[in-house]
Formats: sequence, C-alpha cells, structure tokens
Amino acid sequence: MSSKASKKKFSLVDNTILFSLISIVLGLLVGAIALLIAGRDPIQAYSAMIEGIFGKPKYIAWVIIRSTPLILTGLSIAFAFKTGLFNIGAEGQFIIGALVATMVGSVIQLPAIIHIPLTLLMACLGGAIWGGFAGWLKSKFGINEVIAAIMLNWIAFYLSNFAIKNTWLAKPNSEASVSIHDSATIGIHWLTDLVGPATKVNWGIVISIVFILVIAFILFKTTLGFELRGVGHNKFGAEYGGIDVNKSILKSMAIAGILSAAAGAIQVMGVAQNITILAAPEGYGFDGIAVALIANSNPIGVIFSGLLFGAFKYGGTKMQAVGAPSEVVNIVIGSIVYFIALSNVLRMLYIKFREKKNKGGNA
Repeated sequence: MSSKASKKKFSLVDNTILFSLISIVLGLLVGAIALLIAGRDPIQAYSAMIEGIFGKPKYIAWVIIRSTPLILTGLSIAFAFKTGLFNIGAEGQFIIGALVATMVGSVIQLPAIIHIPLTLLMACLGGAIWGGFAGWLKSKFGINEVIAAIMLNWIAFYLSNFAIKNTWLAKPNSEASVSIHDSATIGIHWLTDLVGPATKVNWGIVISIVFILVIAFILFKTTLGFELRGVGHNKFGAEYGGIDVNKSILKSMAIAGILSAAAGAIQVMGVAQNITILAAPEGYGFDGIAVALIANSNPIGVIFSGLLFGAFKYGGTKMQAVGAPSEVVNIVIGSIVYFIALSNVLRMLYIKFREKKNKGGNA
C-alpha cells in the first residue's frame, strides 16, 4: 500500500501539466494585482480580454493566425531544448524564412500546386542553413550556440532590410517589398469571406500541426530522435555509446532552423504576402522561448501554449477598450514563465530531498 502511495505522490510531483496550469493561474493573479495598482478592475479587464478572444468568429480566427508562428518558433526552441541546445536564433531563422519565401514567391510564377510547396521548401532550406551554421560553429570550433545565434539574428535582420532596399524586392516609394504571387499564397478565401474580410485565414495552423506530428515522431520513434535526445541528456554518455555528438549538434540546429523558417514563410504566404523594413526584430523567435517553456519543451504541448500565448497577445489589446493597460498581458506572460521555471526548481529540490530521505530511512 505504501508503494502505491509513493507512486501516486511521485506522479503528482512530476505532473508538468498541473504545474503549468497552476503557473498560469498565478500569472493571472499577478496581472490582477498589477491592474489593481493601476486603479483598474481586474474582472472587467479580464472579461474584456476573454470577449476579445471568443466574442466573435473573427476574433477566434485572429487568435489562431497570431498563434501559428509562435507555435512553430516554440516548437523550434522546444526541439533544441530536448537535444541539449538553446536555439536563441529562432528570430533570425524566422526572418530568413520570410525573406526566402518572399524571393521565391515573387520572382517566379508557377501553378499553385508546385509554387506553394516550392516556396515553403526553399524557405525551410534557408532556415536549415542558417540554423545549421550555428550548429557547425559549435561542433567544429566549440563556439557557444547562444553567442553564434544572437549574432546571426542581427545579420539576418540587416540582410532582410538590405534586400528590401537594394534588390529586385524593392517596391518603389515604399518601406515594403514587392508582394508574392497569388500562386504562392496559402489563404483559405472562402473561410476568410465567411469569418470576415479583415481576417487572413490560411492553412498555416494545419501545416504547423503537421510539423509538430513529424517532430514528435522523429524525437520519440526514430533512431535519429533517440540519438539527439541522448546527446541532450548526457553528451559524454552518448559519445561513449558511439553517437557522433558533433553531427547530432549540427542536425539538431538545422532542424530547429527549418521550423523557425517555416514560421516566417507561413507568415508571408498566409498573412502579410510581403516583408517590410524592420525598425526592430518582431519578436516571434523570442516569444517562442516563452511558448517552449510553458509547454515544458513538449512538442504536443507547444500547440496549447502557442494558442494560449496568441490568445493573450490578441485578446490583451481589447483590454484598452475598458481603459486597462495592454502591457498587463506581458506582465502575465512573464509571470507565468517565472512560475514555471520556479516550479521546476522546486520540483527538483523536492525530489532530491525525498531521495535523500529515502536513503536515510533505508540506512
């Protein structure tokens, strides 16, 4: 009976979904305190946010549209976490994906059945090269992937701006590039007309879920996934077991780059249909870090954390209608990430304490 109780206790301690839900509630409470300090009614503000998420079909559509790139960048970072790497370069890979998609989508005109997969494939290839380069620097020269990826983020940022100003992508008298051809777009026009002409309903969320299922299969059902997770769990143990650690690092960063670049491509093909000169990074890659942390780096969990993040980002703007500052949403998200990180630390300390106590009891 005691063994059954200990198993139940252990499962409760290791229940990451429970800890994530508690962290979300605590984050909302912190946001409520911030609203009270600002002299606003938290119930009224949160009601406006919920109404802004679920009030109309077009609101729900926009939440999904806003969530799609976050799901993919979150998946990219979660995948890298699983393999022992920190892909802080998701922002740059996103930019490269958007840039390549715009190039391929605008320079040639093909039947949609060829043009759409070709545009997405070339964008993913660009992301694989961009992410893989950071992995190559780490595997070949031991350069930390965080430092390399941050530098690559800025190179991608300025490269995109340069391309819009100085290549065939330049649109006269505009801060935006030329638009991609209709044959390279992934909009669902009949659903857009049904939900509302202001929305940009597209196949992006479906493509994202396909990517998630493929990554989950690779990680947990293939030899490659076993090797990558082995390197992430214990690099030296994996090397002792005959796994080529350097190749695994390169593969992992290349795959992570593919996912972030796909997010950029989908944003262009499904929503913007061009790219603009950026004054600052848009933040999709950096927001993906929070999405991955909320999901505890679980590929399937990224769907729900991405949707939650997108809902907060879109619905939070509706709080301004009742006079509440929309910055409260960022406080809520930051608090959620903080509590999740704190819960992981507390869980680790508790498990170590329990193991030490069990050893003392057995002795």
